[in-house]
Amino acid sequence: MSVSTDPLEPPRLGEPYLLTPGPLTTSFAVKQAMLRDWGSWDDDFRAMTREIRRRLLALLGAGAEAFDCVPMQGSGSFAVEAMLGSFIPRDGKALVLANGAYGQRAAQMLRYLGRDHAVLDKGDYLPPRGAEVAQILAQDPAITHVVAVHCETSSGILNPVEEISEAAYAAGRKLLIDSMSAFGAIGLEPAQIRYEAMVSSANKCIEGVPGFGFVLARKAEIEAAEGNSHSLSLDVHAQWAALETTGQWRFTPPTHVAASFLEALRAHEAEGGVAARGARYARNRGVVVAGMRQLGFETLLDSRWLSPIIVTFFCPADRNFEFSRFYDLMKAKGFILYPGKLTVVDSFRIGCIGQMDEHVMRRVVAAAKETLAEMGVASAAPPAAALKERAKLAA
Repeated sequence: MSVSTDPLEPPRLGEPYLLTPGPLTTSFAVKQAMLRDWGSWDDDFRAMTREIRRRLLALLGAGAEAFDCVPMQGSGSFAVEAMLGSFIPRDGKALVLANGAYGQRAAQMLRYLGRDHAVLDKGDYLPPRGAEVAQILAQDPAITHVVAVHCETSSGILNPVEEISEAAYAAGRKLLIDSMSAFGAIGLEPAQIRYEAMVSSANKCIEGVPGFGFVLARKAEIEAAEGNSHSLSLDVHAQWAALETTGQWRFTPPTHVAASFLEALRAHEAEGGVAARGARYARNRGVVVAGMRQLGFETLLDSRWLSPIIVTFFCPADRNFEFSRFYDLMKAKGFILYPGKLTVVDSFRIGCIGQMDEHVMRRVVAAAKETLAEMGVASAAPPAAALKERAKLAA
């Protein structure tokens, strides 16, 4: 594993590291970019919007020329709902691939939108596979779109979107991808993986702050989406048309967030782009997984399925372990963890993204070791039920 030589600057304000999948720890330069006010109608801000759109398209890589970028106000979920409501026509039907909270949320959105849909529910973490998708599509010709989550942060699994895409397009269907926690660190080149649209947000792997998401979609798909949307505010076509004709967002944009995001995009390029950002996150994951396993913790996922975004660890079976106390003690040491979302066994998560490097992750492991000692936890091994659950993935 390669190791960087220059540690990243720690948070200047002394705040804890956010070991979460976003919001996340940001650089001081990104924070500093929010100190100035901008007029949303002004030429300077419109130029910023153009640069943001251009830079995001460039991150797609080969095949980006067929796409356009549409920023959307709100959280990442706003952008996901905008994508679903704009690109799935009212008489369409979606197959939602769910293996965690975000696939389930997409299905919930479709229920609200009144869009017909089916769900392939793989439980807490098992990956949806291409062969399963192909079988469902063959059995249900009414399905027009497949909806997939790139990295399901409920478990930290990196889903096999390439084989899902192959199955969808072999059956003549379209693919929509929620790449919220992966875009910017894990490649999603349209020349390699076919899809019609994908979404992400400012406060994920680009390392900006919360406030808007963005849709990267084929221009032909955007043009065909006119009239599809159920919502005035979440209409991707209408937002795109306004940006194309006036250069402005239709409604008040998060100007300070956009300014900080542009700073984050420039830093992303300076670091070396998608490959370099993903490599740093992979080093973070490697250090924290190896270190926590050495302490006796077990990961939910086999190494094959571990994403460089966030890792789920089983809670120890030791009677002295209590997650709420573990959380508080880790926070006192400068690290904010992420609670688990598994329904079968207790777990917690450690995020690998944000302004952190392997030097920080070594400190995380050292803090975990100290915390276990403070709690009187003799063993970090999980209960037998956790290992039994994990065996399902291996099978």
